[in-house]
Amino acid sequence: MAWDFSTDPEFQDHLEWLTELMHTEIEPLDHYFRGRSPFDKTDEEVQSHLRRIQQKVKDRGLWACHLKPEMGGMGFGQVQLALMNEILGRSTFGPSAFGSQAPDSGNAEILAHYANDEQKEKYLKPLLAGEISTCYSMTEPQGGSDPNHFTCTAHRDGDEWVINGEKWFASNYPRAEFLIVMLITNPDVSVYRGSSMMLVPHDAPGLELVRNVGVGGERRGHGGHSYLRFNECRVPIENLMGEEGAGFKIAQTRLGGGRVHHAMRSVGTAKKAFDMMCERALSRETKGSLLAEKQAVQHMIADSWVQIEQFRLQVLHAAWQIDQSDTSKARLYIAGVKVATPRVLMDVVFRSMQIHGSLGMSNETPLANMWMMAPTFGVADGPTEVHKDTIAKQVLKDYRPSEGLFPTEHIPAKIEWAQQVMAERIEEELLNA
Repeated sequence: MAWDFSTDPEFQDHLEWLTELMHTEIEPLDHYFRGRSPFDKTDEEVQSHLRRIQQKVKDRGLWACHLKPEMGGMGFGQVQLALMNEILGRSTFGPSAFGSQAPDSGNAEILAHYANDEQKEKYLKPLLAGEISTCYSMTEPQGGSDPNHFTCTAHRDGDEWVINGEKWFASNYPRAEFLIVMLITNPDVSVYRGSSMMLVPHDAPGLELVRNVGVGGERRGHGGHSYLRFNECRVPIENLMGEEGAGFKIAQTRLGGGRVHHAMRSVGTAKKAFDMMCERALSRETKGSLLAEKQAVQHMIADSWVQIEQFRLQVLHAAWQIDQSDTSKARLYIAGVKVATPRVLMDVVFRSMQIHGSLGMSNETPLANMWMMAPTFGVADGPTEVHKDTIAKQVLKDYRPSEGLFPTEHIPAKIEWAQQVMAERIEEELLNA
């Protein structure tokens, strides 16, 4: 019977090495380069420090582990990635140090699966080398993340595609070398057959930056998420990825893995908030005793520990499901962790903020930024409510309506059934006596 919660010694050694690297070399970057981004390849000071760490990661054989070896990665399974990402989730710079940062990791996955040889040489090779950053552009101002309401289109004109429309919250566009954009190429059929994916250079003619958008706390007009307008934007015919009309299929290839990876890193973020909570509870006194001795605080710690343990096991189980089958068959479990992620982060981080008091709400701890991550994960890669719909529909497939007027577990009917079963058994025993 294969049912195991252990990690093999060789991989555990990798995890211990990763943990040490995180504490001694990666987390210091978060504070030393506070306010600067690992995605900005023009920031030579940041990149030089990152490249030194990245080389150590490559020498260890832990670079781009989410991709198969033939695609330029290490081919780790999702369970292994989960164990790594819960450590990397403690740091903003962590994923970049290991070549697994979003949105680049998902875009690399799309390129590895669907790009032709020329596209791989031009776009995937420098991406895997950590030389460029990328952007994934799908959502729109009116349609949000619902592809049924997308209006940004592309039509062929000779040897070019001509793109018109708007895209919203194109994350990482200000620093991206290129975008992977989901576009409607045939409005006369369902979006599931009429959308396509295209590679669009950052400086493509006709691509207009309306404005950059930030999240709470960032100055208006600043931020890493962009509002874009395509005005007769032209790209070569060969910039189509995969087949025309396969855009939705390609998107699902990317988004399924991305949702799980967000959840994996969220385990690490929640654990960091929990560590801070416990340290604070043991460090501060009020009304004659430590916070850790107050029953309300003890309950907050206990509730947080239980939530994190449940969430971690849920994420690992979803990762295991993917490893056993594939992303499409594990859809129910992926949706489950997507729903759980914002709630766990919201609850644990909020409790930690409460225990820290005014310091927890200030900009002198990472808790306020962690708090902003919770609602972000509630809308990123599709709103939580959509995934609840998916869960319910998938679960209900395994059930059938009751045949009679009353439910199957109706006690009067159960008693009658039990009496019949026992009568038959008693009769059989008498015959065999």
